[in-house]
Amino acid sequence: MYFINSRRVRLSILLAVAAASAVAVAFLEPIAQPSGYHVFADRRRIWGVPNFWDVVSSLPFLAVGLAGTIQLLGPWPRGALLSLRPAYLFFFISMIFAAFGSAYYHLAPTHDTLVWDRLPMAVAFMAFFAVIVGEHISARLGRLLLWPLLAFGLVSVAYWHVTEEAGRGDLRLYIIVQYLPMALIPLILLLFPSAFSHVRWIWALLGAYGVAKLLELADEPVFSALHVVSGHTLKHLVAALGVYLFLHALRRRHPLFLSHT
Repeated sequence: MYFINSRRVRLSILLAVAAASAVAVAFLEPIAQPSGYHVFADRRRIWGVPNFWDVVSSLPFLAVGLAGTIQLLGPWPRGALLSLRPAYLFFFISMIFAAFGSAYYHLAPTHDTLVWDRLPMAVAFMAFFAVIVGEHISARLGRLLLWPLLAFGLVSVAYWHVTEEAGRGDLRLYIIVQYLPMALIPLILLLFPSAFSHVRWIWALLGAYGVAKLLELADEPVFSALHVVSGHTLKHLVAALGVYLFLHALRRRHPLFLSHT
């Protein structure tokens, strides 16, 4: 869609989609956490660990989070913008916390433990969105958006938990945090050229995320069909694979522009 020559028009399209989506969610009735959300298909206790496979399948997030963080603290990879260093770091460090948060939640799934699963994921969604904005639209804009995006992500989880505790749970802000960036990112990829080669790795990450969400929804059917692993366990593995694909991109891409401000 680079045939839309006017950058202003492309930005207007993006802003219109974002605004329309946010307004649509705002007009929904408050969305409480479904009562059966914490009941997962595979509840087997192994070696004394409840929900064993959902717990241990969180560990790949730790591995890829550490690998990404170490990569960014060492010699700077050619496939990353140095000016977006905080955004990349927040993304990979949030994966480390997501591993512990997810494992903690799945040991004893409740609203209270779910908070610690969702907080790092909210940070990851917002940091990754800032990266995409920085790599495709403007590095300066990505830097400026990072901090308000991170704040909004944290507030969305806190707001959900407070309203849930008050008996009027409302997931609308968290829905925006989780789904709006993943709706806008493909549009950004189509409308704005990347500062780097190998954009296909970002598309692969988005594909992995989509498959992970489908597996989450098919938790019980997958377990009933396979008997050895559930959809939720596979969701963790596929989502961690998506994060690894991004790390792979940072290592393999090369700059296409001398500057990208």
